Amino acid sequence: MGHTPARRDVLHAMSVTGVATLAGCSSVTGVDSTADDGSGSGESTADGEPTYTPVSELSPPDSLEDWLSDANGYEGERKRTGTNGRAELRLGREYDDGLGFSPVVIEVPPMTNVRWNWTGHGGAHNVAALDGTFDSGRPNAQSGTSYHYVFEEPGTYPFVSEPDREDGMKGAVVVKEPPSTGYEAVDEWVVHSDNFDGSIADETDDDAASVAVGAEGNGGHLAFDPPVLKVSPGTTVVWEWTGEGGSTNVAFEDLDVRSGDPTADPETTFEHAFEEPGTYRYSSLPHEAIGMRGAVIVE
Repeated sequence: MGHTPARRDVLHAMSVTGVATLAGCSSVTGVDSTADDGSGSGESTADGEPTYTPVSELSPPDSLEDWLSDANGYEGERKRTGTNGRAELRLGREYDDGLGFSPVVIEVPPMTNVRWNWTGHGGAHNVAALDGTFDSGRPNAQSGTSYHYVFEEPGTYPFVSEPDREDGMKGAVVVKEPPSTGYEAVDEWVVHSDNFDGSIADETDDDAASVAVGAEGNGGHLAFDPPVLKVSPGTTVVWEWTGEGGSTNVAFEDLDVRSGDPTADPETTFEHAFEEPGTYRYSSLPHEAIGMRGAVIVE
């Protein structure tokens, strides 16, 4: 929904008094709506207090990737998150090429409550969707400020910090249903790996199968390939290190089995024979939180 300045004032008042917002609406917390933020709007209310006026109306880009090509901190990847109904971004992260959002692009399911948290770095910022869907209001520099919006509808939502949009402070929220294999325990586990697309590598006709350790994904060479493997009972699976992505290992959630200490040695291999049917989830322990996860389905 588009928000006029009056609408933003109402939302701010709601957040201050602790009134919960409804799905599809938003709130700003920690913002002093009368403080001079140095944004140079030059306007004031009848009693002399400064007001916020959007810098300009922005048009959604024809190509999201082209538009993000100069976004600070963007390396062509998106973080899949929000499976618990919530997702967070930081506003004002310092990258080598300037201030930006972190993550720059996230992918979330419908009805996810996305929250932007101000770091306090780099002066006054705000969050504004190019299509007017959401707008945090006048720029603010205060660390601890937060703004949230519940995304009800699938779609792609590019956004900027309006004072910094020409300097690469831009990002996007992609709202779509997460990929699915049909195995709930597998999907919940590997959905955080950005090389997971819902497909299963079916090796049930083979006596052996292999998985690359250190495949491209998750912000580097920090993925398993394939992330989901299906084999028959009695099959031996061999994990083979690529030597890229730093020190990694293989550690199972459902078995007391692991490859040992993390290593980056490209000559490393690890194997395990799966005798019993079941679903077996594993990760690289140093990189589990960023999505370096995999699963073996034995049927």
